[in-house]
Amino acid sequence: MSASFANGDTPRLSVILPIFNEEQSLPSLYQRLSQVLQSSKDEYELIFVNDGSADRSAELLEDLAKHDPRVRVVALSRNFGHQVALSAGLDHSRGRAVAIMDADLQDPPEVLLGFLEKWRQGYAVVYAVRKHRKEGFLKRSAYALFYRTFQSMAEIEVPLDAGDFCLLDRRVVDILVALPEHHRFLRGLRSWVGFKQIGIEYDRDERYGGQSKYSLRKLVQLALSGYVGFSLLPLRAATWCGFLSAGIGFLLILWALITRFMEIPSPHGWTSTIAAILFVGGVQLLMLGIIGEYLGRVYDEVRQRPLYLVQSRSGFASDDAHLTRL
Repeated sequence: MSASFANGDTPRLSVILPIFNEEQSLPSLYQRLSQVLQSSKDEYELIFVNDGSADRSAELLEDLAKHDPRVRVVALSRNFGHQVALSAGLDHSRGRAVAIMDADLQDPPEVLLGFLEKWRQGYAVVYAVRKHRKEGFLKRSAYALFYRTFQSMAEIEVPLDAGDFCLLDRRVVDILVALPEHHRFLRGLRSWVGFKQIGIEYDRDERYGGQSKYSLRKLVQLALSGYVGFSLLPLRAATWCGFLSAGIGFLLILWALITRFMEIPSPHGWTSTIAAILFVGGVQLLMLGIIGEYLGRVYDEVRQRPLYLVQSRSGFASDDAHLTRL
């Protein structure tokens, strides 16, 4: 559900920026964003979603909201995660077009002008494709591996090397807001909705300041949301592993019979038995883990807890909107 507003006409553009301990980049981010958007001559709003920051981010955001009527601040009650913060921003947006970008200035604000141009040409989704990444070799390799495996496994067509940096038409935003799922992988959902889409290549910069908020654990969780949310291939792999294990077992039985009746020397002892048991047991545990991952997500949906809780809002005309998103 989108929050209602009464402070002026509906802006043409909303820009959503999730914030988690970004005090070093916030002043430069706001300055660059304001320069770019003012040059476009379009009415706009900046929606900062404070995702439980522990530094001075909240103080800086409140100051921006006091001095710029186009700044809105949504403060969540704790850290709910990057994808949930983006969803909170979508819920509170009201622009005819809605842009999503990170606050660390790795996504250049200047690319927004290209987004707007393509949107005016009739594209409902304009996403940014990372041509070059100024990050370490291991991280770049991990991202490349993920995007390519995800594309091969997904049951929908997804672009390579396209993150969350994008612009969405209001029709697409309304659909995304209406989706009930909790484990949200927005770059996948963006492809799932369809409509007319196009990518724009850009060079991804280094972080302006601070450290990446995506730890290895969070990156793995994000990857699992993509794999599990848009593919049944891991579950189907259980069937194929069952066929494989049965086939290997049949061949071993056949080999044992041949060696016995033809008196062919063959190794005896517990080694081969233990190897077979470990192989079958390992496959079974792996498949149980995959099934558990799917069941855990079903359990999260059944509990029907709110996706996030809002602690406060600033810059909005009224504060009578709902504080949760179901």
